[in-house]
Amino acid sequence: MTDTAPQTDPGRTTLQLLRSLDSGPYGLTEAEAELRLARHGENVPPGTRPLSWPRLAARSLRDPFTGVLLCLGLVSAAVAAWGTACVILVLVAISCGLRCAGERRADSAMAGLRDLVATTATVLRRPGDDETASPAERELPVSQLVPGDVVRLGPGDLIPADVRLLRAQGLSVQQAAFTGESVPVDKRPVDLPADGESTQLCFQGGSVASGSASAVVLATGAGTRFAAAHGTVGARRGASAFERSVHGISWTLIRFMLLTPPLVLMAGAALRGRGLETLPFAVAVAVGLTPEMLPVIVTTALARGSALLARTHGVIVRRLPALHDIGAVDILCVDKTGTLTQDRPAVDLARTDPAALHWAAVSAWWTLQLADLPAPDALDEAVIEHADAAVTDAYDGLTALPFDPVRRLATVVVRRPGTPGTVTLAVKGSVENVLERCALDEAERASLLARAAALSGDGLRLLAVATAERPARHRAYSTADERGLTFTGFVAFTDALVPTAARALRDLGERGVTVKVITGDHPGTAARALRDLGLAPGDVRTADTLDALTDAELARLAHRTTVFARCAPADKARIVTALRSGGRTTVGFLGDGVNDLPALRAADVGICPRDAAAVARDAADIVLAQPADRPGKDLTAIGHAITAGRHSSGNIATYLRVTLSSNLGNVIAMLSAGLLLPFLPMLPAQVLAQNLCFDAAQLSFAFDRPAPAALRRPTTLRPRDFLRFITGFGLLNAAADLATFGVLALALHSTAGATDEAAFHSGWFTENLLTQALVMLLLRTGRAPRTPGPVRWAVTSLTVVGILLPLTPAARPLGMAPLPPVYYALLVAVLTLYAVALTAVKRRYLREA
Repeated sequence: MTDTAPQTDPGRTTLQLLRSLDSGPYGLTEAEAELRLARHGENVPPGTRPLSWPRLAARSLRDPFTGVLLCLGLVSAAVAAWGTACVILVLVAISCGLRCAGERRADSAMAGLRDLVATTATVLRRPGDDETASPAERELPVSQLVPGDVVRLGPGDLIPADVRLLRAQGLSVQQAAFTGESVPVDKRPVDLPADGESTQLCFQGGSVASGSASAVVLATGAGTRFAAAHGTVGARRGASAFERSVHGISWTLIRFMLLTPPLVLMAGAALRGRGLETLPFAVAVAVGLTPEMLPVIVTTALARGSALLARTHGVIVRRLPALHDIGAVDILCVDKTGTLTQDRPAVDLARTDPAALHWAAVSAWWTLQLADLPAPDALDEAVIEHADAAVTDAYDGLTALPFDPVRRLATVVVRRPGTPGTVTLAVKGSVENVLERCALDEAERASLLARAAALSGDGLRLLAVATAERPARHRAYSTADERGLTFTGFVAFTDALVPTAARALRDLGERGVTVKVITGDHPGTAARALRDLGLAPGDVRTADTLDALTDAELARLAHRTTVFARCAPADKARIVTALRSGGRTTVGFLGDGVNDLPALRAADVGICPRDAAAVARDAADIVLAQPADRPGKDLTAIGHAITAGRHSSGNIATYLRVTLSSNLGNVIAMLSAGLLLPFLPMLPAQVLAQNLCFDAAQLSFAFDRPAPAALRRPTTLRPRDFLRFITGFGLLNAAADLATFGVLALALHSTAGATDEAAFHSGWFTENLLTQALVMLLLRTGRAPRTPGPVRWAVTSLTVVGILLPLTPAARPLGMAPLPPVYYALLVAVLTLYAVALTAVKRRYLREA
């Protein structure tokens, strides 16, 4: 038995190929097919299985803050600070649970899209193992196809495997998933094609646009080109923009946290003679510096935004951090076909000769009627849309000679009622083939070719139309009659624009997102589409001009170029990588085909529509699973996703600014107080209670509404900017805390009988919660403070707890005592000054930002 490994050598004749596959034009026997199925496996596209709960949980624990919290929890348990340890572990569990649940929901939604692939194919099989039996056509599941099978293809069929044509009639295949071109490609079963393997081979993932064919299966399953492209999906992906930002901030704070406990222990031992008894306090200070709610806030904000997107706009976020990434996108790379333009042409009436359009419609209509074609091709459909009653009522169709990819013409013979002695030939086809059959002198032909070249250079596709009057006859008409024609004119076509594209591009521009078109299509066609959308394409670059550029040169070119044409998959990935270089931009890529996989993986966030190739959906971070009445790649859905991402990112950034500046101020104040006071400035239980109150209030940031200004541009988490922010506001917070020392000294000195240590703890506890409430209210980016909302209610609750807790019975177990009224009066003055200073510094910071 010869080996049935895939054979794609275009120089091999059909007979040689069939022999190498041990097959024939009538296919395989059932017995041989079963043997090959066992050998090669089922013909199923490679897919990714949803991760199990344990693997999702393990991936969630890789977050640096989550890991640090776990370490602090273990240290807390080691020093018997059980309350701190329990709270930390609960926060870690909540964060991991929310993230796992969100990603599992996305996996479930993706599973509902996996039915968008071919399920059956028409196969020739002979019964049993009788090789002499007559073959019969059978509808079999695509998964049962094996190399050597002979399949039948018709209009609308998806290509079920990699195949080589045996016979074909008027076959054209849509293979935009591989090449990005919107126009179907003509296929014919020649043994020695002039343009390589694309003429006689069809690949899994394409679809039949018109015509019919029989073909032999070359490769199935993992052996297809489709599967080879899928192999890039499994490649390890670099850190996303969100992950890079959070990791940078995380490690900056981790360094502070690791230094804090040793500093507290050494200071206590050197200045106050304290030993390991200060270890619980040192751990509590480290925990106080940690934004322990960060995993919970981040996961809650992203999960909530993802759920709203899926419910209201049909957008599936497969990886929760991708919601932040798309909110941070400032460059969006898109293909032309299916995104800016539809997968069909439209007649450009301004550039079309009316007489040519009339006769092209006559030809298209009567070809469809007389040739018994299952459906018109895309150009004929566009022409027929403009046909009027004169096309159908004013003529009688006699004969049709359908389009032939060799002669590249289509001809109909019609007769006007009442003129029995004369017929009219209406011929349409490629410019060169029509003009060479017209009665023209060389000057006229050269002039028309120059005009056609100018229109084509402007991004238009052309049909040339010619007619001829002939005497009526009984003898059949043939291609020999396509001579001595009279040229009528050109029909010009543009790509039909997506109705929502112009508005979507305008909205993206208002959001600060630059759109770049990276397509495999003709440069003139891509430029024409942008001009039709009201955009200036600028200097269009083709992929062949990029090979000589270094990565640095390409990066500079990519940032100032709007359109890249004739791009292969590797070119798309290289351009996206160049745009990402330097780390100053966040790049999104929208694609739907196998040829888009490298670019989807190279982008910060990969986006695809619901009807994309299965491997593209597996590689994407976000899937635009719009309702069926809005198919394709709808840029308005991306706009909604960007808004949701910026909404979540704004809330996360606000939380980080508020908590980090407040925590840093508290830690500086506590370390200073530890050096100045003969007792611990706060007991570990008080630190824990304060953190619990503040953490509960901060959860409201996940449900806040950022101001409209925060949604107009990407929210980026840059470690250097954050460090500058939290240092400035943290020092201001520490100043307010230290001012409270003076207030406490004054208030306690004027009050007889108060326990200095317990009163100090109570006063500082109250002041800390109230200053944190002010920070939440004044540093947020949301609505005005007077507007009801979750943050306002949280701030109110925090204020009530800060004032009333020292007055309740719960104060004694926490080591606190009631405060004299004079303290509250003095505290109001301190808080007023702090609020004024906070507002002034915030305004200055916003002016410099």
